[in-house]
Amino acid sequence: MRHQNKNKILDRKKGPRTALIKNLADAVILFEKVKTTKAKAKVIKPYVEKLVTKAANNDLATKRYLKTKLNSEKSVKKLLEIHGPKYKDIAGGYLKIIKISERKGDSAEMVYITFTK
Repeated sequence: MRHQNKNKILDRKKGPRTALIKNLADAVILFEKVKTTKAKAKVIKPYVEKLVTKAANNDLATKRYLKTKLNSEKSVKKLLEIHGPKYKDIAGGYLKIIKISERKGDSAEMVYITFTK
């Protein structure tokens, strides 16, 4: 039974799922706008928002924590230098999901996940 188990499986085993989440989080942080499916975007949004909230406190412990949660050094640097200070005074809601058309092959709902300005 799945009572009170809120994490999404995304039809993957644990290793590939964590790799997918880290890679998508890197892409959202570096490129600030990513086209993906609705299910993946709904998993990524709280993950990245927690990292942005953590990045508002720019110290060594935060940098080490972000390195464990992200794959690339560039995304950690951008998060600490740009996104952290930018959203420091805002309580939350750093990302938004914008719906676009369905994917042609399997009719999956496609969305853009972007940072709010």
